[in-house]
Order: sequence, then C-alpha cells, then structure tokens
Amino acid sequence: MQVSLTITAANFPYQQPLQPPNDPSKTLQKPSTQTFSLTNHVTPLHALKGSGFLSAIGKAIEEEEYRKARADVNRRGTGLEGYSIEGISVGGHETCVIVPELKAAFDIGRCPARAVQQNFLFITHAHLDHIGGLPMYVATRGLYNLRPPTVFVPPCIKEDVEKLLDVYRAMGQVELNLDLVALDVGETYEMRNDLVVRPFRTHHVIPSQGYVIYSVRKKLRKQYIHLKGKQIEKLKKSGVEITDTILSPEVAFTGDTASDFFLDPRSADALRAKVLITEATFLDEGFSIEHAREHGHTHLFEIIEHARWIRNKSILLTHFSSRYHIEDIREAVSVLQSKVSAKVVPLTEGFKSKYM
Repeated sequence: MQVSLTITAANFPYQQPLQPPNDPSKTLQKPSTQTFSLTNHVTPLHALKGSGFLSAIGKAIEEEEYRKARADVNRRGTGLEGYSIEGISVGGHETCVIVPELKAAFDIGRCPARAVQQNFLFITHAHLDHIGGLPMYVATRGLYNLRPPTVFVPPCIKEDVEKLLDVYRAMGQVELNLDLVALDVGETYEMRNDLVVRPFRTHHVIPSQGYVIYSVRKKLRKQYIHLKGKQIEKLKKSGVEITDTILSPEVAFTGDTASDFFLDPRSADALRAKVLITEATFLDEGFSIEHAREHGHTHLFEIIEHARWIRNKSILLTHFSSRYHIEDIREAVSVLQSKVSAKVVPLTEGFKSKYM
C-alpha cells in the first residue's frame, strides 16, 4: 500500500530558530504553507511519531490487511471455465465440493446446506470427513420433498453404505430414499443426455476413486458431411448411424490421493479436463513428500514436479491441512502458478487469516 502525503508547515512540527534574546530587529514570522520532504527536512523522524502521524499510517495499513483477510475468509465459490464451484475442504475435517451447473456434489463432508439441492453425489472413499454427512443429505432432501438423489460409491463399500443407512432408518424410524449406484473404475453412467461420468483410480490409504464428468455431443461423420439435409434425414430414418459420439472431459475430482495418479495413463482424462479439482494437503517444507505419501496425500512439491503432465485449463486446489492460514495457501498457489499454464485457484472456505 503506497501513501503519498503533502505536509504543510502549519501542521508539521515547527522548530523556532535560535536568535539572541531581546533583539527587536528580528521578529518571528508565521510560516507560510509549503511542501516539505521527509528526507531533507532537519526535523528528526521521532518528532513525527510523537505527532501520531505515522501511527495513523500504520493503522491504515493494518486496516487494509484486515479488509483483505476478511474478504478472503468470507469469499465463497469461484468461477472456472463456465462453472461456479463452491464448497469446503479442510484436510481431516470435511470435504464437499459443489458444482451447481452439473447439479453435483463431490463428497459430502458434514453436509453443508448448499449440497442438499444437488441431485448427484459422488463419494470418493469412506473416511468420515468425506462421507459422514450422507444420512443427513438424504434425509434433508426428503424433508424438502426433493426427488431421491443418485449417490455414486466405489463398489467395495456399497454394502456397508446400505447397512449404515439401514441403521439410521431403524433408529429414526424414517425413510431414506436414494438411488445408490456402485460405479467401478472404467464404467460409464449417463447423468443426462448430454453428460456422463466415469470413475478413475486414485491412491489413498483405503479404497478410493476419482470421477470425471464428460459433456456429450454428436458429430456428423466425415463421409456424410457433403450431403444435404434431406439426404441426411433419409439415412437417419433408414437406421444408418450418421454421427459419432464425442466425449469431452469437463470436470475431474480426485478426492484424497497420493500423486501417483499423475503418472497413471488411465488418469489422462482427469489431467485434460477443463477443470481439475485435486488435493494439496501439504504445502511447504514443514512436511516431507514421504510424509504425504505415507498418509495417502499429495504434497504441493509433487504437483510442481509433475506439472508437465497437466493439460487442464484451470486447477482448483483443495484439502489443505488445517495448520495453514489463507496467506500460506495464497503464497503456495503463486509458486505453483509460475510452473503451469493452467489457472490455479485455492478453495479457502473454512480457513482463517493470520490477521484475524
């Protein structure tokens, strides 16, 4: 923050010049208004401090930092590649990332209110900070008479999720209606006629998977491009397949994972989606890469190391350790931003500023 000031003799600490006593020939003249330079004026700097002048500047700087910090803490959501993405993701506490344009939530954390309106829920793994809010999510949608949601889980946990929901049904004597889908890596599910989803393998300390959502469009095959509309319509009615289906990866979500997915050829679509939402639990030298890998997480240094594989237009970093402040996260993001062409944005809801 730069501050430029014009100081006049009227408000600048005035020093009366020395003169012999009782000299009637010399009288003190009232100084006229003029501009002084702090660098060449003979008044020492401590004189300004006594006037409260510099303390006012310091207070203004502190207030500006506070305003910035408060804006960061209160900021919700970010716009990336046509998607307004919001949510909360604090390592070990809760993760739920929401993409309203897709009517989708990735993991459910403690079931933030904004997630309830999403028709599709994608669970990456069974740790409580990612799945704990599932019964509340289903129950709240029922409370508001919303249609039963479609919840995707790794196949290996489907049976346990059903048991969990049965326990809540029995305890609360309530209906918990949902479509629970066990979707395995490599399988495809049609969310709507222009959207499909496919899981991909991730590498956590328990079974886990990420998800890529694709847009779907039809493209006329090359051999029919020269035909006129009526000819194309005739072929179509006769049962000839005249178009190819084009899948374009839009949004990829990793959930908790070690960095191995960067090197897995089967994760290629995640690394070329318009938006990659991935974790960066550890950001600095306070924690080693080995520590991150031991706990099934990714260190920022590893993302930098694998930056050459990233083809995404935007990256949303999530799941930072709660040890970090917003300023730490912002500094780390600037380091990664210098290494990749993609726009890098952190999801900082739930984190505090060191100025607050």
